Amino acid sequence: MSAFTGSELDYLSGQMLGRIATSQPDGTLQVSPVGFRYNIELDTIDIFGYRLAVSKKFRNIAENGRVAFVVDDLASVRPWRPRCVEIRGRAEALSDSPAGAIIRIHPKRIISFGIDETDRPARRLTLNARDIG
Repeated sequence: MSAFTGSELDYLSGQMLGRIATSQPDGTLQVSPVGFRYNIELDTIDIFGYRLAVSKKFRNIAENGRVAFVVDDLASVRPWRPRCVEIRGRAEALSDSPAGAIIRIHPKRIISFGIDETDRPARRLTLNARDIG
């Protein structure tokens, strides 16, 4: 059983870009746009990108494994229709995966909104927030 709802998986499969936040050794945060895909076999989010293995975000993950990842967009601006899936958890920096270097995110908390409530006004959207095992 997936940590994600069917609607969240549908939304994520239609997106190509997200933003990953990692924690640097001095505690400051770094946010970077990245490509991603849902790994159905492991129920994880796999981050990929050009020269990922030599990136600061990859080194940050290897150092401490702390991560947050967001995919969001606007379904429309009139009416205002924001949508979002945020994933917090632990990540691992894998340099030897079959797909090359990846950052693999294991969800511990998922927060989404605007995914299921397509006809509700933006100010009335409810959060679907939950901790994962």
